[in-house]
Amino acid sequence: MAPSTNTREPGPHTRTAAVRGIDVRYADHGSGHPVLLVHGHPFDHTLWHPQIPTLADHGYRAIAPDLRGYGHSTVVQGTTSLATFARDLCALLEHLQIPAVSVVGTSMGGQIALELYRLFPDRIDSLTLVATDPRPESPQGQERRHQMADRLAREGMQGYADEMIVGMMSADNVRTMAPTAARVHTMMCQAPPEGAAAALRGRAQRPDHLGLLRHISAPALLVVGDQDDFTPPDLTEAMHLKIADSVVARIDGAGHTPNLERTEAFDRALLSFLERVRADLRP
Repeated sequence: MAPSTNTREPGPHTRTAAVRGIDVRYADHGSGHPVLLVHGHPFDHTLWHPQIPTLADHGYRAIAPDLRGYGHSTVVQGTTSLATFARDLCALLEHLQIPAVSVVGTSMGGQIALELYRLFPDRIDSLTLVATDPRPESPQGQERRHQMADRLAREGMQGYADEMIVGMMSADNVRTMAPTAARVHTMMCQAPPEGAAAALRGRAQRPDHLGLLRHISAPALLVVGDQDDFTPPDLTEAMHLKIADSVVARIDGAGHTPNLERTEAFDRALLSFLERVRADLRP
């Protein structure tokens, strides 16, 4: 089928780039060392709204795209692999004439960040992997993802959002942070079903990145919420043992979206790490 594009109004500091046969909407704010912010499923670049101005205020250029199939970027039906997402992001960097970036990815965005490093390691100054699972999908997980993809394409996002809001955030935070929970739920509901389904099919086939971890030479920050049931702290600690130059930031009181559930703690950890990276890159 022909590609389609979400028609919701874009936010401030957003532009559109034509890359690899699609239109990619992205926020581009600030100047200085570039930081590429990669959202997860089923969100869009506005997941990073708290971090974009904070990074800009601290002398960074924050670039936050809507991934293929999400937000205002082109929706292509079928299957979207992690490699496809990674090649889209590399093409965006080429469009912006940015040779290398610090990459921050959360959940699926962290898996895309790993794939970006696998394919284009020379373009990565550092990796921040938030709530990220580097393991391949199990056969049972593959089946579940394909079933869910078919359901989203058939029924839309509302029921999925209702079921998954607890999980994307901790149950306590859904209850006590109603405005944030409403925002997360709205993002999920507004995701284009065909794009979300294509990404789920791609993640069912995701590669095993465990072996890659030992070959990562870039500095890495591993962020996890202590109440994250999808990617629990023990998994993050296991990743830390495999990545030579890595540090762990465990965010107390956060679930699967620590940048929203505990924004101040998340930003402190990210800025501290990025300042070290920026200092090391100075001539």
